[in-house]
Amino acid sequence: MAKERLEVFSSRWGLLVSMIGIAIGTGNIWRFPRIAAKYEGGAFLIPWLLFLLLWSLPIILMEYAIGKGTRMGPIGAFAKLLGRSATWMGAFVTFVTAAIMFYYSVVTGWCLRYLLWALYGNLSGLDPDASVRLWNQFLYGYEPLVFHFLALLIGCLIVYRGVVHGIERANRVFVPFLFALLVVLTLRAVTLPGALSGIESFFTIRWTTLWDYRVWLDALTQNAWSTGAGWGLILTYAVYTRPDEDTNLNAAITGFANHSISLLAGMMIFATVFALVPDHASQVITEPGPMNTGLSFIWLPQLLSSLPGGTFFAAAFFLALFFAAMSSLISMIEMVVRVLEDAGVKRRRGILLVGGTGFLLGLPSALSPVFFLNQDWVWGLGLLVSGAFFTTAVLRFGVRTFRKGYVNGEGADVKIGPWYEAIVRWVIPVEVLALIGWWFWVAIQADPESWWHPFREESVGTCVFQWGLVVVVFLLFNRRIAARTLGDQ
Repeated sequence: MAKERLEVFSSRWGLLVSMIGIAIGTGNIWRFPRIAAKYEGGAFLIPWLLFLLLWSLPIILMEYAIGKGTRMGPIGAFAKLLGRSATWMGAFVTFVTAAIMFYYSVVTGWCLRYLLWALYGNLSGLDPDASVRLWNQFLYGYEPLVFHFLALLIGCLIVYRGVVHGIERANRVFVPFLFALLVVLTLRAVTLPGALSGIESFFTIRWTTLWDYRVWLDALTQNAWSTGAGWGLILTYAVYTRPDEDTNLNAAITGFANHSISLLAGMMIFATVFALVPDHASQVITEPGPMNTGLSFIWLPQLLSSLPGGTFFAAAFFLALFFAAMSSLISMIEMVVRVLEDAGVKRRRGILLVGGTGFLLGLPSALSPVFFLNQDWVWGLGLLVSGAFFTTAVLRFGVRTFRKGYVNGEGADVKIGPWYEAIVRWVIPVEVLALIGWWFWVAIQADPESWWHPFREESVGTCVFQWGLVVVVFLLFNRRIAARTLGDQ
């Protein structure tokens, strides 16, 4: 039933900008700087860089290799790699990313709304109270629904054009322009009086912070969020690679390019805030605001518009933010469409289904900040489970066989050595068990009476309940999903 798609990326550059487009998203620009600031800058960078090597890159390699080797989306890939009994694992990975897509399109809509305001000069001259009022009026009005719809519409139109004429062409614009805009904004920021204090704060290491388990959990989840490792997105784009493509080199470039963009964004934001509000810089950077968006949608519009040429810099920032969000959103749409195509659904119908379902299931997040927070918490942490499933799949298949046959297969000019087997076999499982176990233990100690509650915004109970519900459903329908996806294969 599933048919191999013949369309492939036109060149290595087209593949790379698309893969980097997956990794680079709003998490690099508005999430990463705030988390770094929460742990006083440099202390967060150590585990963040460490997990790039010990979590993100190994899993990115898995996704590249599995997608290229199986030529199917996550559901079909797991079923092909491990047998039909493992189909539910691929379905879980798919659902986690789809659930993130439902509210990520809402965030993309916010970026579009603020970009339009910036272009029309509506953000100029805002004082702090006016900036907060503007955000609250927008957030609690009807406009998030409109821009949620527009974001999905734009994303679906790009995906409808296909891999080369849609996804690749869009990312050839998004990624270079995003990088150029961030370079311009960073250069402007670091030349502001007092900006060096922000750069110093960003890179200062306070070693005692490393004893806090949360810095390690946040560093790992930020890696999962930011690089795209464990989402199934890189796997999906790898379906469209040429047989002789060197995926190992591409995986390294993808991971390091993502972290370079994050560092650039962090320097830009720290320098801007410390230069313009030095007395309240730490408070501004870590200010959560509704749904942890205070920095991007309340403070930065005010700060950037206060500069000479502020309308240009505010518009450049939100254009960069919108490009980052859209490049990630189209990969999520394409992943779900690919899964539907594997199950025999025509591409046009699949895009309509994904767009319509995404709009409907994203409505609660567009309307309720509390629901948004809950979904971000549950499925953001769910990426750790997805990464664990990828690792489990490789372990069950055989790490050495996988490395030699898939990772170092056709086109692999850069060969991956036995060190990869050690990381997959020992390091990643320890990371997952230690951090999730640590998180459970601390959460229970901190809130012994209601940590288990399945309907609290950010509890252990709500994660376990929703993850468990999804796993049970896919286990019950495992045989049917496998039959629909693999057919007579």
